[in-house]
Amino acid sequence: MSQFDDLLDWLNGLDAWAQWIVGLFLTILTWASVRLAMRKVVLDFVRQTSIDWDDQLYGVVTKRLYLFILIVGVNMTMVWVIGKDDSFVKSITPFIQATYILLTTSLASVTIKIMIPVVMERFADPTAVKVSGSNSLIIFLGRAAVWFGGLYLAFSELGIDLLGVLATLAVFSLIIGLAMQQTLGNIVNSFMLALDQPFEVGDRIEVEGKLGSVVSVGILSTKILTHEENLVVIPNNSLVNSTIINHARGGGDGEGRRISLVQDIGVSYDEDIDHVKYTILKLLRECPYVLEAPEPRVLLIELGDFSKVFRMYCWVGDYSDEYVTRDWVLKNLDEQFKNEGIEIPYPTVVEIAEESESSSDQRGKKASVRVARLQMIKEDKKLLEERAAAKIEVDIITQKLKDPNLDRKEKQMLEEDLNELNKVLGMFEAGGDD
Repeated sequence: MSQFDDLLDWLNGLDAWAQWIVGLFLTILTWASVRLAMRKVVLDFVRQTSIDWDDQLYGVVTKRLYLFILIVGVNMTMVWVIGKDDSFVKSITPFIQATYILLTTSLASVTIKIMIPVVMERFADPTAVKVSGSNSLIIFLGRAAVWFGGLYLAFSELGIDLLGVLATLAVFSLIIGLAMQQTLGNIVNSFMLALDQPFEVGDRIEVEGKLGSVVSVGILSTKILTHEENLVVIPNNSLVNSTIINHARGGGDGEGRRISLVQDIGVSYDEDIDHVKYTILKLLRECPYVLEAPEPRVLLIELGDFSKVFRMYCWVGDYSDEYVTRDWVLKNLDEQFKNEGIEIPYPTVVEIAEESESSSDQRGKKASVRVARLQMIKEDKKLLEERAAAKIEVDIITQKLKDPNLDRKEKQMLEEDLNELNKVLGMFEAGGDD
């Protein structure tokens, strides 16, 4: 202990310039030691975890921690060399205290920005449509509250009444607000859009006849890019008061980018129904863009003036592939119809005598028709069995949900199963609506 006291006496007896060197040296040494420990211990642990938010927090915390160490070191060295009763030290101390408060406020603010999406995702319904990001309005309000409290404490250290300053600015804000009603309305409505989240960047939306992908959501306007590469700028005021169709949120099963592809095709009245349905169904199952589940369906929906109209119904994994999928299906369907001898009729003004088909072509088409009929009998039977089983299961779950002793977790699981079954039943009736 005496050796430590002797060391302190020796340090206190040094000249002022030497004490500054010792203080700055100890500050840099402490900074280097903490930095080494953060990199060798904390960073290695962070890299081993599979989550992402701890990587983001590491960068946020370390930068502010290093700055905090440097400020504390300089402050302690200044107090040691000059003395805490010195007028200069007393005058600069409130600024240093305010700096500590602002550093802590900054850390809390960025932590809210990183952690709120994690918390919201943790409690989100896993069966809901997946939405990238989180509610930016909650983040904004949380960070605003933290910064208001931090600035209030920091200004209080400096002897400034923040509420008085804001009251003075309120008069000017009122004058500016009257002159910028439309602009302020757009800003407020941008927060309303962030709260409701009817769409996000990348979604395909339709507003007042304009169809395109959202490229940016600003505080004044929202920009969408049409298929013709035209940039449409929509003020947030207009957007809030308009009906928005989001084509990227109808997928269900938690897949927000999934989209249904519906296409009608007419064939001659001379064609066999099962032959046509099986030919289309087989082609849809071969398409690389069409999902296996839900299964594609082909339904006869109309007996028109010139043709029997069939509706192809399938799901595409990403709505950006819609036009590529439609092109693939129609191109290959045209070729397949020619190979199978299936005719697509069209109205004509004059009658043209048709050459009779050769006997070999007729025999080949009859064989294809027989095969298609047998396959469609199997498909229809399977369809009816799935529909009947789904209805029975719906009735069973509905009865179970009426049980008053059912616990919350089991009730939630049954409701999820019921939703899935209703989706299955919906697919059987999908051909009835556009």
